[in-house]
Amino acid sequence: MTTPTPLTTDLYQLTMAQVYFRLGIHDRPAQFDHVFRSYPDYGSHQAGYCVAAGLEQLAEWVKLARFSDADIAYLAGLEGRTGPLFSADFLDWLRTVSFLDGLRVEAVPEGRVVHANAPMTVVTAPLAVAQILETVLLNLLNYPTLIATKASRVAGRARGRPVLEFGLRRGATGAGDPGARAALIGGATFTSNVSASQRAGIAPKGTHGHSLVQALMALGSGELGAFEAYADVYPDDCLLLVDTIDTIESGIPNAIRVFERLQKQGHVPVGVRLDSGDLAHLAVRSAHMLDEAGFPETTIVLSGGLDELSIWQILTQIDRESSRYGVDSTRLVERLSFGVGTSLITSEGASALDGVYKLVAIEADDGWRPAIKVSETPAKVPNPGRKQLVRLYDQRGVATADLLAVHDEDIGTMVSHQLLLRHPVDASTVRALEPAEVKSYETLLTTVIDDGSVVAEFPAIDVLRARCAADLERLDIGVRRLVNPHIYHVSLTERLWDLKQDLIATAR
Repeated sequence: MTTPTPLTTDLYQLTMAQVYFRLGIHDRPAQFDHVFRSYPDYGSHQAGYCVAAGLEQLAEWVKLARFSDADIAYLAGLEGRTGPLFSADFLDWLRTVSFLDGLRVEAVPEGRVVHANAPMTVVTAPLAVAQILETVLLNLLNYPTLIATKASRVAGRARGRPVLEFGLRRGATGAGDPGARAALIGGATFTSNVSASQRAGIAPKGTHGHSLVQALMALGSGELGAFEAYADVYPDDCLLLVDTIDTIESGIPNAIRVFERLQKQGHVPVGVRLDSGDLAHLAVRSAHMLDEAGFPETTIVLSGGLDELSIWQILTQIDRESSRYGVDSTRLVERLSFGVGTSLITSEGASALDGVYKLVAIEADDGWRPAIKVSETPAKVPNPGRKQLVRLYDQRGVATADLLAVHDEDIGTMVSHQLLLRHPVDASTVRALEPAEVKSYETLLTTVIDDGSVVAEFPAIDVLRARCAADLERLDIGVRRLVNPHIYHVSLTERLWDLKQDLIATAR
């Protein structure tokens, strides 16, 4: 992973910071909300939720980030139209900046399900510092959230079978490690990325590539010789890629010969990988041949351009086609694993999360004042002021709405009466919840950084993965649909709605 520096930012963050400095308001506390406006849309299918990820990397960054002498020297050399872009006194101030000083970060923890228009991350910090933090925060949080979301969708269609993240070779430069970590949070079981596995404290997984077979074929040993060579080196970890020539006519028969030799030597072969062709049909045929040869427990790994939609289609085809070859479809599915590469590490079809970072409040001499941005596009108007984010659960224990409230509203009292939920944009859309409809609620934002210290604990990957699975289990199945998911309600209280409308009217 390429580690961002304080210069990993957009120029306008620094020019705005200098304006704040010149006005003498650079140290004034301000609050920014990080939200995403819309869910990933992959074209033929769409997400109805996201999974938060990337927070640990952000905490690591703010602990270490400083403007170095080289950074300051570079900025000092930038020229505007009539002279230096940055003044010496501003650069002297930048040199003293610690991103932790005065910083408070509240966030929805990694692995939790998050929704559009609800703040994932809330930053309170001196105005200029909070401004400079924008770009790197969005860079470190948006992409991992996108990949964790994709991974959760893939894992959700794999019927509990292992999902292996294979995308390092296809990801953008520097994205491999954070992408693999996010995939593991979202539900991937393992990754082939050795570095990311080391950081996560799990074992990397992988097989061999076609080049091993090609090389030994070119040298005269053939596919069988390549398989035998691999088995000799890894007799107890032998998983063979069988589609270099012909899966059914060559690959599987040669794999069976090698497995028989391993078995006679007291070893247990792992299985085979299919990377091309009609994977559902080939899985059924391969399972039949392996069963007939006495290897009914060997794993069959499917890879090659997979995503959540293709995995769902493959499993559906296996259900229908297995009986034609005398294969038990349930047992076949139980021996499958899925290797997912390009579509996962690139979030194919939805390559960016629409995450934004907006000023919502600033401290004045008379206390905190809410801030507003008015847009001709109503969905781009942020929800102003200091807020709390609460998730409401219905009598089934299923999440029914995420509620944004003014920071000092009493949620317990509110849910004990009829609660009106206001759509963030549409004045005509109001939902009434009776007390009997709300079984419980929880506050979603937790403190991550508090005035100079990282106070949150960052659990191991298996804990984050389990957290994600638990949240998905409490999410309505319609919201989890692969295509045209049900719209989850993110709502405002009456008081927050009124505040927003008053600020819009005043601004106009």
